[in-house]
Amino acid sequence: MSPIDNTTKTATSQPLLDHFNKLIPLNQSERELVNAKFHPHLFLKKQFALQHGDVCQYFDFIVRGCLRLYKVDEKGVYHILQFATENHWISDLSSFHKRTKSGFDIDALEDTVVLRITYHDLIDLYVKAPKFDRIFRVLLENHFMQQQDRIGQLFSSTAEERYQSFLETYPHLLNRLSQVQIAAYLGVTPEFLSRIRGRIAKNDSR
Repeated sequence: MSPIDNTTKTATSQPLLDHFNKLIPLNQSERELVNAKFHPHLFLKKQFALQHGDVCQYFDFIVRGCLRLYKVDEKGVYHILQFATENHWISDLSSFHKRTKSGFDIDALEDTVVLRITYHDLIDLYVKAPKFDRIFRVLLENHFMQQQDRIGQLFSSTAEERYQSFLETYPHLLNRLSQVQIAAYLGVTPEFLSRIRGRIAKNDSR
């Protein structure tokens, strides 16, 4: 994990400021708070942003690159819960808010730049500018709805339907992820995913 030179911080913060402004416009003092509370970091490919057994210290906004949140079971099988790319957020929210040890890992699938905030800085942000309380409530509500949809798919959708949903949700990631990573997100083996892709390609060619 590597900090980014402070001289680039203002430029790096712009995507986050734009992200917040789309939800609720910020005034100058609120923009200055964002620059003060969020700190840029660079993760090289395969570096960890969080390891299981540690308390999640940060809520990360992706400026560029890709992080994944996942769990490895007792058989060594990877289960990917989330991919986070540009203009998306990632954290173990339970560990972050409860200050408890995480059962998940977060690592970089590409060289990735994030803007991160600590739990205490986030609470201070709410106190100093209540507008951010509303902004993060919207962000967490959206995240909750996305996770509900994902859980519903795992219970009631076929693997092919889940793959089609993945293509709709993450079209920009199709060429950035390996078949193994996509399969771990869908809950299938890479071999089964290959057969699904084959069937879809065959149907599309008709």
